[in-house]
Amino acid sequence: MHEMKLSRAFTLIEPGPVVLVTTRDAEKNNVMTISWTMVMDFTPVFAITTGAWNYSFSALQNTRECVIAVPTIDMLDRVVGIGTCSGSDVDKFAKFKLTARAGKSVQAPLIEECLANIECKVVDIVSPHNIVVLEAVAAYLNPQRKEKRMIHAVGDGTFIVDGRKFDRKTMMASKLPSGL
Repeated sequence: MHEMKLSRAFTLIEPGPVVLVTTRDAEKNNVMTISWTMVMDFTPVFAITTGAWNYSFSALQNTRECVIAVPTIDMLDRVVGIGTCSGSDVDKFAKFKLTARAGKSVQAPLIEECLANIECKVVDIVSPHNIVVLEAVAAYLNPQRKEKRMIHAVGDGTFIVDGRKFDRKTMMASKLPSGL
């Protein structure tokens, strides 16, 4: 084993899926790229890490709702572009040619080009750690999408893509929620 810099330890466990989080404040839709996500429960409860440095954060605080949209590898350049500009200066839906679709439970838009969309309500904001806890209220899968491989950020400007899927549902049946 070789010791590594402790400041880079996060790159060993960061590779969760990169998501796009949409908000709507008054009449304006916005979208931000988030690579720090967490599944907290099967109920389903999720968490993202964001804060005042993101333009969308005030809309998230004020409306207490958002959509988590799951992009695929064919959207990588758009995903990175969304994450490297601010909604205060740019209409990201127009610039990155994203199609906003209405959901059923929140005002934030779904993104048609994404593999999946999850409408969420904010249930808690843990200020000292910039953690936003979200409860899903509706979820959608886009079966028209041929590309299904998700993007995972390493945290150093590189990305990993989903690969082969291994099925161990039978072995894990006693630990999985019913109906999966």
